[in-house]
Amino acid sequence: MLSSRQQQPIAIGAALIGLMALTRFHHFGSSSYLPDASLAVFLLAGFYLRSPWMLLVLLGEAALADYLTIEGGTSSFCVTSAYVFLIPTYAAMWLGGRLYRRVHTWSWQTLLPLTAIAVVSTVVAFAISNGSFYVLSGYFPNPSWSEYAAGFIKYLPPYLASTCMYIALAAIMHAAAHAGVARFGAASR
Repeated sequence: MLSSRQQQPIAIGAALIGLMALTRFHHFGSSSYLPDASLAVFLLAGFYLRSPWMLLVLLGEAALADYLTIEGGTSSFCVTSAYVFLIPTYAAMWLGGRLYRRVHTWSWQTLLPLTAIAVVSTVVAFAISNGSFYVLSGYFPNPSWSEYAAGFIKYLPPYLASTCMYIALAAIMHAAAHAGVARFGAASR
């Protein structure tokens, strides 16, 4: 039988897998769908889960979700030779989570590095995925820096907003769980 300390990463991993499964199919969301949580899921997995195998599990889940979505009739527009660059895209988020794990403390001051790491990781991840798509997809026959910059500025805000929204919700849940455990521990003494 697993101890509660051993069960915690399993529960967190299952929750992250579930969150990506629920949101991966609609990147920006709508009134009917939540925005894609994939970037946040990779950052949170890097923070919470010690095993690097979870990175591979989540990469596999993302690819499977994309495959099933396309098989279900969604356009395959985004699946080009640039698709392989989703690996370093998500690895950038994972590494951001690993970095935050090193600097995390139980104080309000931890929100500044969390915010900085979340924003920088998301911008780097977006630059990798968006840049590779722009250069390698074949949809832009005469690429230019100005055209790329215009697209970058247009599409970054919704990715950044949805990623930070999920990370903020996770931080609130994290703090609430910690406060609950601390209260329970004090009450049982």
